[in-house]
Amino acid sequence: MRTFQGAALAVAVGAALTVGTPGTSSAADFPATPYYTTPEPLSAYSWAGPYLGATVGFEWGSVDNSRINPSGIAGGIEAGYNFQRGAFVFGGETDLQLSGADDTLSPFEFSNPWFGTLRGRAGVTFNNVLLYGTAGLAYGDLRADSAFLSESHTSIGWVAGGGVEVGLTPRWSAKAEWLYLDLSDRTFSVTGTSNGLAADLLRMGVNYRF
Repeated sequence: MRTFQGAALAVAVGAALTVGTPGTSSAADFPATPYYTTPEPLSAYSWAGPYLGATVGFEWGSVDNSRINPSGIAGGIEAGYNFQRGAFVFGGETDLQLSGADDTLSPFEFSNPWFGTLRGRAGVTFNNVLLYGTAGLAYGDLRADSAFLSESHTSIGWVAGGGVEVGLTPRWSAKAEWLYLDLSDRTFSVTGTSNGLAADLLRMGVNYRF
């Protein structure tokens, strides 16, 4: 009987020591450690690389040494290449436009059947929004018509302006742009004087980047 009581006492003492000893609690006694994940950084919109697009807009202007003010719809194609360094975007762009801008003041009619530009472009981007300025070379045709004679000259000049372009998808973007172009005076036999063209162009466009 004493042996049995001694064994029971030893078991009870051992259990008490196990419960009371620090560091022997089970894992269930501790709160679960929360699992944290670092959110993935938002990827910046890329403007870098070549692109091809189309534009359409409205042209209005005036002819030097004349009261004629040609105006009409203009549209065409454009291509360019962008470099990007952080928030700064810069590159070059060229475009070729057909224009319906014309005006008549008897006995003459002046029109600007086509024009093109070769420009530098630079701006700052706010992710998928690009604000930019642009300037460079302009060239185009100025045509004078009278009752029996017609004459046209290709002139070279300059162009400057600015706009905003918005990335719609990683490949596609849309833009709104204003340009001012000045084509130098050329001597016209029809009018007997020198005539050139100064015009504003407000246009919309879409571009696809490769």
